[in-house]
Amino acid sequence: MASMRILGTGSYVPPKVLTNYDLVKMGLDTSHEWIVQRTGISERRMADPDVATSDLACEASVKALDMAGMSPQDIDLIILATITPDTCCPAGANWLQAKLEADQAVTFDVTAACSGFIFALNVAEQYLKAGTYRYILVAAAEVMTRTVNWKDRATCILWGDGAGAAVVTWADSGPEILSTHTHTDGKNGQDLLLPGGGSKTTPISHESVDKGLHYLTMIEANQSFRVAVRHFVESIKEAVSSNGLTVEDVDWFIPHQANLRMFHSIAKSLKIPMEKFYVTIHKYGNISGASCAIALDEAVRDGSIKKGHLVCMPVFGGGLTWGSALIRWE
Repeated sequence: MASMRILGTGSYVPPKVLTNYDLVKMGLDTSHEWIVQRTGISERRMADPDVATSDLACEASVKALDMAGMSPQDIDLIILATITPDTCCPAGANWLQAKLEADQAVTFDVTAACSGFIFALNVAEQYLKAGTYRYILVAAAEVMTRTVNWKDRATCILWGDGAGAAVVTWADSGPEILSTHTHTDGKNGQDLLLPGGGSKTTPISHESVDKGLHYLTMIEANQSFRVAVRHFVESIKEAVSSNGLTVEDVDWFIPHQANLRMFHSIAKSLKIPMEKFYVTIHKYGNISGASCAIALDEAVRDGSIKKGHLVCMPVFGGGLTWGSALIRWE
């Protein structure tokens, strides 16, 4: 039976490693132990100053295309999930298209914060169902280290840079995306906010920079933690129940890599063994919408995901946004 299938996955993280000990050396009032205890993060990756989001996305996309046995010229549509595009205009996907030399492809960005990759897959699904496009490149890439206030220990410890990608099509064989699910709550969008540069605030200027409006801010972190856990749990239940399955049927949970303590809370709530969670946050930190895409590719390439495995990818992010995808690896 024809459905959305994955032809190839890819990921890329910059070579520069920024450890917790490096943050302490930078003068941040924290410690390696404090960060690990609160988040599970030991280190994160950081892009060089001359590297943009589309550069990271290009590296991941080339790997996904190579696994699929395709060239950039085979792609009909490129969707890039990001909140840190190279420029406000044109879209980050346009820069990616140019670097891939995929001139024939239509390109645009999806903005859904940490839920970006799943939202982009959901958009791709609609185009594939309609028969508008045949081969779609879905990428998620972020340079989050340029959005943080390095003096704010509550937030700057969290973020890293990187990209993940997948080539998808409508076919009757290959890893099958059984369903995707997306939700938003605009009323609580201020809980995770990056106001600088938007039309609601003062245009980018010395004044806006002095006010720190270009920094990513998190309001009521403890409350956001509880809300995130609730939506993660709901998203997992929705994914399995929509396909007539149970949580116990899932072989791997590959969530947005937000916080290790969060994973423990989700596991406890659903009575899931932690061994079923594929975790990369300890070495990469939170890479927003790219996190789960990177983790998926790594799980595929290191052999963790095997034929017949059922994979659930729940996500939660600013906006507020949340959702999930359920994949049968065939």
